[in-house]
Amino acid sequence: MSENAIKLTDSAADRIKEIMSRADKKTIGVRVGVKSGGCAGLSYMMEYASDIRPDEEVIEDKGVKVLIDPKAIMYLLGTEMDYKKEQFSSQFVFKNPNETERCGCGESFNI
Repeated sequence: MSENAIKLTDSAADRIKEIMSRADKKTIGVRVGVKSGGCAGLSYMMEYASDIRPDEEVIEDKGVKVLIDPKAIMYLLGTEMDYKKEQFSSQFVFKNPNETERCGCGESFNI
């Protein structure tokens, strides 16, 4: 694939570096995927990755490694991953150009 499925903002990369510094030493990066659920049908998921699974897309951007579940690549193409910190909450935010619908709470989406 010539272009990364996901691009990271500086804020997202910095936050991933921060959480990776506290992770188990066997952890090599974060895995991003989508799962069924939420009121709009799909939701994003993130977890620590300690290995690279067959057919995963591996993206190294701004000094961090993001592994993308092969079943999720078609949903994530062109997505920008950001990290927003506000007064009462902080979270990773996915700006996905493929979304056609997003639920009111922002937890799920549809394509």
